[in-house]
Amino acid sequence: MTRNVYTFLLYLLLPFTPLKLLWRAKKQPEYLQHWRERYGFYTLQFAKPVIWLHCVSVGETRAAEPLIKILLHKYPNHQVLLTHTTPTGRTTSEQLLGDSVARVYLPYDLPFAVNRFLKHFQPAVGVLMETELWFNLIASCKQQAIPLLLVNARLSEKSALGYAKLGRLTQEGLHQLAAIAAQTAQDAKRLQNLGAPNVNKPNASKLNISIAGNLKFDVIPPGDAMAQGQLLRNAMGQQRPVLLAASTREGEESLILDAVAEANIPDLLTIIVPRHPQRFEQVAELLKKRGVSFVRRSMLANETISPNISYVLGNSMGEMFTYYAACDIAFIGGSLLPLGGQNLIEACSMGKPVLIGPHTFNFEQVTELAIAAGAARRVQNTDELAENIKALFADQTKRQAMSRAALNFSAESRGATQRTLNLIECFLKG
Repeated sequence: MTRNVYTFLLYLLLPFTPLKLLWRAKKQPEYLQHWRERYGFYTLQFAKPVIWLHCVSVGETRAAEPLIKILLHKYPNHQVLLTHTTPTGRTTSEQLLGDSVARVYLPYDLPFAVNRFLKHFQPAVGVLMETELWFNLIASCKQQAIPLLLVNARLSEKSALGYAKLGRLTQEGLHQLAAIAAQTAQDAKRLQNLGAPNVNKPNASKLNISIAGNLKFDVIPPGDAMAQGQLLRNAMGQQRPVLLAASTREGEESLILDAVAEANIPDLLTIIVPRHPQRFEQVAELLKKRGVSFVRRSMLANETISPNISYVLGNSMGEMFTYYAACDIAFIGGSLLPLGGQNLIEACSMGKPVLIGPHTFNFEQVTELAIAAGAARRVQNTDELAENIKALFADQTKRQAMSRAALNFSAESRGATQRTLNLIECFLKG
């Protein structure tokens, strides 16, 4: 595929983008806010040079937080601008960073929209978090001599196969980036393979790829996370065993309910935190349908949860560290079904024993490393999840050993923020 064909296909989809926003707004009305930004129309104006970071949604925004705070400290004469794709990403940046940064939506990847964005803000440097390859945006940055970096880059085997099908489009896009900082050697290799020189041009330059590690290891829990976690644990009961099902995806909650029932642990309290806030009510309806007693986190103050309550629905934003602090064992969602898994790093950083399902291609290497370090266990299905929940709650010594392993694993994996900062500064100095 050429970029002209890619752009033509996007123009064919353009008339349907308002309908897409309206459809998403049925579950999240925030999709109708700031909609003009998605077409490249902005009102914010800055007198300072702009450092721009694109953080698609919640995970990328949280991962970028330490890096952003260092940039704010080291470059007070610059304006840090965050772009997002989802309302939840935008809300997360408001919660974490407040007015210290500006935030807008990144426009759709159409030449007229991305050129408006770049002309309006004129960033001194651009930083794409993880694997956001928008080919017209990349080409426009190259044309306007704006260095654009891909950092904290990860690429699963499945995603690599998808990008490989785009052939020349992917190769040209990668070569137009100023630099790439990959999370792991595997990610670097896959990116290198996608952007490898044409076989007919053996002297073509290699991609500028470095291995910086994963920024998520450098995320520091909020200062009040332990205190808030203790308050929540007090409300749940210090003596009750507490299981957390974190970042669950559609279809998984039923499997988790089955596993908890099969484990049959006396007095167990299970916290379920859906990955997407628009699913809170859907999960509440499931809990009602299954006839289990539950309370919503939003309805809790500091009162003690009744022993008759078996579940807490985590229908709050920005409290994941609090949930980790309050639990004994954490199951990481998105992994029981073939959805690629979610981030287990936060659970490890809080010293929690981790259980994770078989489908972790989005976090492949970090999951394997956590398992090898003794911080996590992989389960293949609902039955194995039930067995491991039961075994770990019956063995405090094993839980403590996994907790120590999780803390050590997290501590040994830090440093990506500084390495990424060093890379960005190479382009800011110019």
